[in-house]
Amino acid sequence: MDKMADVTIHIDETVAVDDREGLQDKLRALDGVLAAASQDETPHLMVVEYNPDLIDSREILDAVTDSGVHAELIGL
Repeated sequence: MDKMADVTIHIDETVAVDDREGLQDKLRALDGVLAAASQDETPHLMVVEYNPDLIDSREILDAVTDSGVHAELIGL
């Protein structure tokens, strides 16, 4: 059974819906990322589910910031 973890990412900018969906698609394409989602009611927050054996939260955050937005991890 695969391990699963999740992380919440706070995106500082207001990102258009299409751009946010593109960012989620980019994250889902990463090896080890199982899901990435955000809600229209909370567009600055994105929850990413991943397998920590294959990828870590820093790599996920780097993929977000490499897209040109400012973001940080939110600890739970």
